[in-house]
Amino acid sequence: MLKTVVAVYTGQGLAEPMKRIYEEQLPGCRVVTIVDDSLIYDVVQAGGVTPAVTRRLIQYYQNGAEMGADVIFNTCSSVGEVADLARSMINVPIVKIDDAMTLEAAAKYERIGVLATLPTTLEPTKRLIRRQAELLGREVAIIDGLADGAYDALVSGEPERHDAILLDTARWVAGHADVLVLAQGSMARMEKALADAT
Repeated sequence: MLKTVVAVYTGQGLAEPMKRIYEEQLPGCRVVTIVDDSLIYDVVQAGGVTPAVTRRLIQYYQNGAEMGADVIFNTCSSVGEVADLARSMINVPIVKIDDAMTLEAAAKYERIGVLATLPTTLEPTKRLIRRQAELLGREVAIIDGLADGAYDALVSGEPERHDAILLDTARWVAGHADVLVLAQGSMARMEKALADAT
């Protein structure tokens, strides 16, 4: 029987690059995409997840369940805590894009650097790492890697400036951390450049 994954996006940027990954990692699966780019806009404007954003996201997860999803994939770290909340409400597993990454970091490393271009992504990612570490009975130190100005550069159509700010921040954080965690899926395209730079 054909398996269905419903992927929920809060912005446009990640949906297209993820298609290739689904084809490689989930051959034979039906992938349904839900994109509402007003979600991340509202989160950034408010400085965090609002009740309205929470309600809309939970509705999208419910829509996914009604579409016959075997798994719902939450693709945005900024709203990951809404996915945690929704797990008790939706009768379909919800997988967060950063679950495995943060668990591995918490399990293997003492000093974890978190790279993000938005405070609204940095803080939830840090909280998730701390929760993962607590579940494992480990203590970790988290180093903030907020690439201030990078997000604004990207949305202003200056990807080169975004990349330069992010690389500078990564170099600084790498000097204080055992590993770098990329808090946003949109950074995945820079994984090699970041590894080379640090």
